[in-house]
Amino acid sequence: MAVSRSKDKHRRSTAGATRKSAVVVRKPVTFVWLNRLLILLGVSTVLGVSVKGYLYLHQIPVERIIVSGKLEHTQSAALENMVQPALVGGFLNADLERIQAQLQSLPWVYEASVRRRWPNALELHVVEQLPIARWGRDGFLNHEGVVFQSAGEQKEWQELPLLRGPQGSAVELTAVYQKISEILTPNKLLVKELAMDDRGELEVSLQGDISLVLGREEIVNRLRRFVVVYAAELVSKREQIVRVDLRYQNGLAVEYKEDSRVAGI
Repeated sequence: MAVSRSKDKHRRSTAGATRKSAVVVRKPVTFVWLNRLLILLGVSTVLGVSVKGYLYLHQIPVERIIVSGKLEHTQSAALENMVQPALVGGFLNADLERIQAQLQSLPWVYEASVRRRWPNALELHVVEQLPIARWGRDGFLNHEGVVFQSAGEQKEWQELPLLRGPQGSAVELTAVYQKISEILTPNKLLVKELAMDDRGELEVSLQGDISLVLGREEIVNRLRRFVVVYAAELVSKREQIVRVDLRYQNGLAVEYKEDSRVAGI
């Protein structure tokens, strides 16, 4: 009996011990909401700084205009005054394409480029037209046959050869003039005037008042034949020559001053 009581007592004590050792599990405290808040505050701060920086940059005025290039017929001050209206919006808002188009619309400007130079300057690089001949009464031709008008009298260019032709013939005449000069210049024959009529017939007036009638076909071959004959037989008679007709298949005709006779060669 004593043993039984002892076992029962042991069981009760064991059961009691089991109940007393039970552990209550609680959920851990988290700060997800705090992390999200901090991230939101950080993003807002960055955006605020970015907006302020953006607004600041767009409010920077253009304080300097730098003009580069060899300018003889265009004044730097005129270029600066022309582009001022396009700079009202500030350094970053300046319309570079508009400024470039304005510059290239000037009579003596062949090519222009515009770029920003940090932090507050604008650089204008200008290449002026290089006329190779006069065109009509007050125009000039560049090496590409583009006609441009002078903004005023350009006495230093009045000695350039004069090219005349129908409307739309400037490019063709420029190419012909360059080829003629290439052939004649080595023989000290310089073009004074090159004219094309409505039929496309060409006539060249040389310095020294010699006219060459070229026609409209085989211009290069006719000129080369003339150069050979000129060097061999005509150079000594240059002062007496008035006109040379090159429109012959195998020769040419020379008109002299003294008696207006025509000599076939």
